[in-house]
Amino acid sequence: MDVNISSLHWVYLAFILVIIALLIKRRDTTLACVAGILVLGLIATDSVSESVSGLFKSFIYAAKELLGTIFIISIIVSMSRVLMRTGINELMVAPLTRFLRTPALAFWGIGLIMMVASWFFWPSPGVALIGAVLLPAATRVGLPALGAAMAMNLFGHGIALSGDYVIQGAPKLTADAAGLPVPQVMEASVPLVLVMGAVTTTVAYAMMVRDRKKGTWRDGLVTQENPPSPPAGEPSPEAAASNAPLPPGASTTGAPSPDAHPRASSPSPPAGEPLPLPAAVKRWAAGIIPLLFLADVAAMFAFRLQGDDATALVGGTALSILAVLTLVAHRRRGPEETTAYLVEGFQFGFKVFGPVIPIASFFYLGDSAFAALFGDRLPEGSQGIVNDLGLALAHAVPVNGVVGSVTLTVTGAITGLDGSGFSGISLAGSIAHMFAAAIGSGAATLTALGQVAAIWVGGGTLIPWALIPAAAICGVSPFELARRNLQPVLIGLAATTVVAMFLV
Repeated sequence: MDVNISSLHWVYLAFILVIIALLIKRRDTTLACVAGILVLGLIATDSVSESVSGLFKSFIYAAKELLGTIFIISIIVSMSRVLMRTGINELMVAPLTRFLRTPALAFWGIGLIMMVASWFFWPSPGVALIGAVLLPAATRVGLPALGAAMAMNLFGHGIALSGDYVIQGAPKLTADAAGLPVPQVMEASVPLVLVMGAVTTTVAYAMMVRDRKKGTWRDGLVTQENPPSPPAGEPSPEAAASNAPLPPGASTTGAPSPDAHPRASSPSPPAGEPLPLPAAVKRWAAGIIPLLFLADVAAMFAFRLQGDDATALVGGTALSILAVLTLVAHRRRGPEETTAYLVEGFQFGFKVFGPVIPIASFFYLGDSAFAALFGDRLPEGSQGIVNDLGLALAHAVPVNGVVGSVTLTVTGAITGLDGSGFSGISLAGSIAHMFAAAIGSGAATLTALGQVAAIWVGGGTLIPWALIPAAAICGVSPFELARRNLQPVLIGLAATTVVAMFLV
């Protein structure tokens, strides 16, 4: 089958290469994406006004596609603020500390608890919700603070975020860019997430035990150290959650400060101070809230809820919890404080996705968005820019599962170099689509592989400024945490890539 490659295809490919180069140099990619949309629109329409209008429309298109994800993350962060200020989070986690009796149990226990919490609360709020409670228990039994940071980081920002099976923000981005249903990408990611998680955490724990026995272990503790700054304009979803390391045992919410919304007339305690609640109310809430989210999971299986339906169920539950707890905790100021918490959450959500929307806007043009924005301007018989490039690639060079898997791992890792993990995974999905079209199979697996690589590198396990939440709550250097994670993550990526080669 002959593939008609036009100037639109070459321009799209050229801008992909420019974006990759910028990511390697850890520079902002927003302007490149804006320029790409403008140039593609100008070539397609031969009209300056239509191409300029198409730029704005492409942002609207991307925002509509991502709005559900932005809302769910914002609401989860808003709810986490109430749990933190009321101290309910401590009661939710406290019963689990009795099982942390040895360093090994502490490492794996903290990791598993963090993973589950991160599925429902996202990693940065998850760190804040459980870190301050579990860290003292872990250090009492001999697990160093850096070991606890590794466990929270690898299980939360690594395993939980790379799969993102409850909130589904990551698979939404990659699946849309690859032109696949979200459930298909999630299903394909399960073996990859399992292999990556098992290999990385096992290697990390074994290296920690070995170095402690040899006496080469460094705790990496800090007292007053300023965190590294991310590149301008590229805040990571996790780095945006915290601005400076905190002393051990301190808490951070993973969300913008409550002072971001004025409460001058509020009689409530100042932001960050605990809200007084009767002990019985806190105990009831600590028991009911996990049951509500477990009921959501049960409903997902019972009614086969996936994608937007599953996200809506979790979001509605979180919003209900937020409203009830705020009314109970703030009493007469409840209505005003509910709005304030929501504003804080949405500030966090839009700060996270600000860099993502321009990039997603560009990569959506590789598939269905092009016709929606610029009409039927592609060559006759075109299956979309990305599909056409993939077919052309198949005709030009021998492409197979090995080449495709290695390429997607490298591409995903490169997109994570900005410390975001989310801003570039649309690129991974787009390239996965291209290679799958060339190979003739494996679209979901390659898409999931790019997602896993991008988030493990940039989502908060290797890039120092993306490690701040876990490092801060444990009082350790983000640079030392990144150094400890480097070898385990690279070994895990290699093993996961090999597995993907057999699955494509």
